[in-house]
Amino acid sequence: MTLEELVGQRLMLGLPGPTLRPQDVRLFNETKAGGLILYRRNFQSAAQLLGLLTQVEEALGRRLLIATDHEGGRVIMLGEGVTVFPDNLAVGASREVISAERQGRIEALELRRLGIDLNFAPVLDVLTEAPSPNIGIRSYGKDPALVARLGAARIRGMQSRGLSACAKHFPGKGHSSLDAHLRLPTIPSTWAEMKRAHLPPFLAAIEAGVDAVMTSHPLYPALDPAPLTPATFSKRIVRDYLRGELSYGGVIVSDDLEMGAIAELCPVGEAAVKAAEAGHDLLLVCHTEAAQRQACAALRDAYRGNRLAVNELEASVERIQGLKAKRPLRFEGGPPRCEVGGPPLAKAIATQAVTLLQPGSTDLRRRFNGTVGVIFPRFSWLADRITIEPLLLDEAAYLQGALGRFGVRPEILIVGIEPTDADIERAAALATRSDVALLFLVDAHLYPSNRRLLDRLQETGRPLAVALLRDPYDAAFLRPGVLGVTAFGFRICQLDAVIARLLA
Repeated sequence: MTLEELVGQRLMLGLPGPTLRPQDVRLFNETKAGGLILYRRNFQSAAQLLGLLTQVEEALGRRLLIATDHEGGRVIMLGEGVTVFPDNLAVGASREVISAERQGRIEALELRRLGIDLNFAPVLDVLTEAPSPNIGIRSYGKDPALVARLGAARIRGMQSRGLSACAKHFPGKGHSSLDAHLRLPTIPSTWAEMKRAHLPPFLAAIEAGVDAVMTSHPLYPALDPAPLTPATFSKRIVRDYLRGELSYGGVIVSDDLEMGAIAELCPVGEAAVKAAEAGHDLLLVCHTEAAQRQACAALRDAYRGNRLAVNELEASVERIQGLKAKRPLRFEGGPPRCEVGGPPLAKAIATQAVTLLQPGSTDLRRRFNGTVGVIFPRFSWLADRITIEPLLLDEAAYLQGALGRFGVRPEILIVGIEPTDADIERAAALATRSDVALLFLVDAHLYPSNRRLLDRLQETGRPLAVALLRDPYDAAFLRPGVLGVTAFGFRICQLDAVIARLLA
């Protein structure tokens, strides 16, 4: 390979939409990029995706490494031909290792039919008592040993059926107070704390033979005191510890270098060079052509100027090529379809995960036999940005059916994901005239308007049940007498499980 081809093999780029444009072909040809990451914006249907991937590789005349973020629950990019599993925190609440392994096997079969080589999952970050605005329900929980067992099981399941897994976000950012997509977090944990609480799941993943490990963007000043050196740029964390002390021989992947955390530190071209210097093999530049071209140009210049060593470039490409060689076919297992065992497993996990956070007043459940007012967020508003299941695109129709199965005919109010003052007052009026109000709540600890909505309903003094739809931290805001329940997510299987727990 030429230097340009070697550099290109290290780049994983994203496309802007669901169709292939001439300028996209030029970008991949001129950068020689070897990888493609798929997002929600690239997916319209299974048939469209198969056509897109076929067209891309035929236009380029070469095989790409195709990846996506298919974590389950909140983070799913491909909305057809796959089982929509609950979030990892629900799996953690179920504590069923066999369920995690079965989930991995099912995901592998489904994603290989869609042409995916590498799944950027599972998330192995460990939660702490402090809220984590970006990880939350994406984590298996607070117990490092449990996270390790579930994560390793899912990795074994995926890789046993031909899909490469990627453990993330090394060395662990479940205790980050900021979202690295937006800002640069600082995590002050020492090596001793990290080895006790946050690194064990990654050690288990490495022992399980995970094909790839993705690093994280926060600063860890106690792990690497070099100024303004996040894990992404840290030779101490990546080259010395992960590759050296842990003897990890798989592909080391950067998180997206266009994230806000990295933008606070340097331009994307310099970020790509620093990430390569630190010891990453595969560099993600996921969203804009200008950034992708800058990263490519900076890397080429760094090798030509001997800032980066060509022999290390060749070693990285050899690891990436080895990953590609594991699956010579683009699509395996027949036409895209959801595995028969997928939905029953998702339902079982969701049912086991339902957790009563606060029991509520003694007569509250009886009141569901009367007038029930339901306040529910407008998830359909998010459909252009995240995968929303078709049943939930008409929130009121879903709720009528889900509650109707238990003989409840609710009065339904759909409010904004961040409700307006008018939404809040309409919700309070509905609660006041109902025998019981059921609020489906989205992250009151992050969104002030949702906190106001919760407080306003609690102020009415009327019987209230609250279903937490994302992170469990909102339980701290529930007043005595209010029933609190969660299934750790908002997917249909989780909503169904919560409703069954309340009404069955």
